Amino acid sequence: MKPGKLRDRPWYPYAVAACIAVVLYVALMHIGIIWNAIGTFVGYFAALILGCVLAYLINPLARLYQKSVFKKIPREALGWTFSVFLAVITVLLLLAALLGMLLPQLVKSMTMLVGNLDGYIASLRSVAEKWGIDQLFDFDKIAGFSENIVEHTASLVTQNLSRIASYSAAAGKTAFKWAIAVILSVYLMIAKFSLKRGAQRLLNALLPKQRVDRIMAIFARCDKILTRYIAFTLLDSVIVGAATAIFMGIFHMQYIGLVSFVVAVFNLVPTFGPIIGAVIGAFVLLLVKPWHALAFLIFAVVLQFFDGYVIKPKLFGNTLGVSGLLILAAVVVCGNMFGVVGILFAIPLAAILDFIYRDYFLVALEKRKAREKPVNDAESDKKEE
Repeated sequence: MKPGKLRDRPWYPYAVAACIAVVLYVALMHIGIIWNAIGTFVGYFAALILGCVLAYLINPLARLYQKSVFKKIPREALGWTFSVFLAVITVLLLLAALLGMLLPQLVKSMTMLVGNLDGYIASLRSVAEKWGIDQLFDFDKIAGFSENIVEHTASLVTQNLSRIASYSAAAGKTAFKWAIAVILSVYLMIAKFSLKRGAQRLLNALLPKQRVDRIMAIFARCDKILTRYIAFTLLDSVIVGAATAIFMGIFHMQYIGLVSFVVAVFNLVPTFGPIIGAVIGAFVLLLVKPWHALAFLIFAVVLQFFDGYVIKPKLFGNTLGVSGLLILAAVVVCGNMFGVVGILFAIPLAAILDFIYRDYFLVALEKRKAREKPVNDAESDKKEE
C-alpha cells in the first residue's frame, strides 16, 4: 500500500492523534526520569554551553575594541584576534578589581556582624518585647549560641568533614569547568566568522533563500534584544548599587559594602529581586539601628520607583515592548523550569516570543487566510448559481 493512499484513509488522522496522545501520556507519567535524563545529557556539554554563553557576553566588547582600537590593522582576522584577547583580559581584570574592592568590605561587614551579635540580639529582644512578640523567640538559646559561636562552628566543621570535602571537590570541579569554558569562549570568538559562514552555507543548502533571509533577520533581532537587555541590566544594577552605597554613606550607615552588593545582585532578578534585596538590607540594618532600616526601606521604595519609571525606560527604550502580564508569566514559568537562570532571562525570552508571534506567526496566518478567502468566495458563488 502506498503512503499517499494510507494518508487518505478516513481513520488515518484519528490513528495519528491516538499515537501522539499515548506518547504524551507516557512522557508525562515519566516526566521526572525524562527530565533527569535530559539534565544528565546536557551536563556532558556544560563546559561547551558555558563557553558559548561567555563568548556571547564578551563578544560586544570585542567588537567595540575591533572598531575603535584595532581598526587600522590591515588584516581583519588579526585585528579580531587581538580584540578577543583584549576583551577577555579586560573582563578578567574588571572581575579581579571588583572582587578586590568587595571582598574586604564583605569580610569586614561579616566580622562586624559576628562581633556585635550580642548587641543585635539584645536590640531584637527589646523590639520584640515592645511589640509583644517576644514569646516567639527563644532568646536564651540564641544568646547561648552567640556566646559559643566559635565552638559551635568548630563542632559543625568536625562533624561534617566528609560533606565539606565533597563540597570542596565539587567547587574545584566547578572552577575547572569555568576555566575550560573561558578557554572555549576564546576559541569560539576567534572562529566566529568561520562558524557563521558555515551555518549560513548549511541553511542555504537546506532552505530557499527567502526563508534563510527570514531566519537570519529573526536571529539578528534576537541578538539585538539579548545584547541590549544584558548590557543595560548590568548597567542598571551598577547604578542602583552605587546609589544605595552613596545614600548609606551620607547617613553613616553600617555594612555599606554588604548591603549595596546584595541590592545590586538582587536587582538583576526581574520583578521580585529588588523587593528581596531591600528586605535583606533592611533586616541587616534593623539589627544595628531600627531607624536606619526604616530610612533604608523608604529610600529603596523611592529608588525602585525612580528606577522603574526613569532609568530603565531611558536605558531599554522600546526595544522590549512586552506587557507586564507576559513578563510576570514568563518569570514564573521560566523560574519553575530553569531556576535562577530562567528568571534572569525570562524577560528577553518573553520579548523574543512576543515579536515572533506578532511579526511572523500572526502575519503568516493572516496571509494564509487571505489566500483562502478568494477560493471560498468563488465556491460560495458557484453554490448560489
